[in-house]
Amino acid sequence: MKVSTRGEYGVRAMVALARHHGQGPMSIAAMSKASSVPMPYLEQLIGPLRRAGLVESTRGARGGYRLTRDPDAVKVGDVYR
Repeated sequence: MKVSTRGEYGVRAMVALARHHGQGPMSIAAMSKASSVPMPYLEQLIGPLRRAGLVESTRGARGGYRLTRDPDAVKVGDVYR
């Protein structure tokens, strides 16, 4: 099965958020470093993940992104849709 770069990067970002689960919001910079996804590309991916209801954002100095549900409840197929 061939996986697109966008799909692979989306899964990597979600894995980084899953590993960070329960520790508060994760910044784009930290997510980029943890997932090895370039920050500009990650900024483009977060919007669709947020609109799909997989992640939520928090504004402010200590803001960032976090999963909207338990990591065990997120399927790879959810990220690709």
